[in-house]
Amino acid sequence: MDRHFNLPTGTATLLEEVDKKLMVLLRDGRTLIGILRSVDQFANLVLHKTIERIHVGKEYGDIERGVFIVRGENVVLIGEIDREKEARQPLTRVSVDDILVAQQREQESKQEHEKLVAKALKERGLNYVPDLTHDDMF
Repeated sequence: MDRHFNLPTGTATLLEEVDKKLMVLLRDGRTLIGILRSVDQFANLVLHKTIERIHVGKEYGDIERGVFIVRGENVVLIGEIDREKEARQPLTRVSVDDILVAQQREQESKQEHEKLVAKALKERGLNYVPDLTHDDMF
C-alpha cells in the first residue's frame, strides 16, 4: 500500500526529495538552494545549509542563510540540483558585496526604465498603471 495515500499529490512527491539538494524559487523572486529536511501537507519546507543565490547578468553571489523555513504558499518552483551541471555553470562567482551592488544598480535601472515608459505613454495620451506586483512577482 502507498504510504502517501492521504496526502495531496504535489506534497507526496516532495517527500521523495527529502535529503536532496534543491533549488526553490519564491514568489518575491528570491532563489534559495539547500538540502530539503522536512515537508508537511501544506508544502511548508525546512531547508538545511541554505544559501540565497543572487544572479545579475553572468555573475552570481551566495549569501549563507543556514536553516531556512519556507511557507508553502510562497513557493513558485522547486527543482533538484544536478551537482555536475552546477559545477559547469557559465556564471562567474563574485563576492556578496559586489553582487548586492550590481543588484541595486539593476533595480535602479529597471525603475528608471519604468519612469521613461510611463512618461512616453503619458505624452501620447495613454493611461499608464505602473506594475504594483514587484513585491509579489507571481
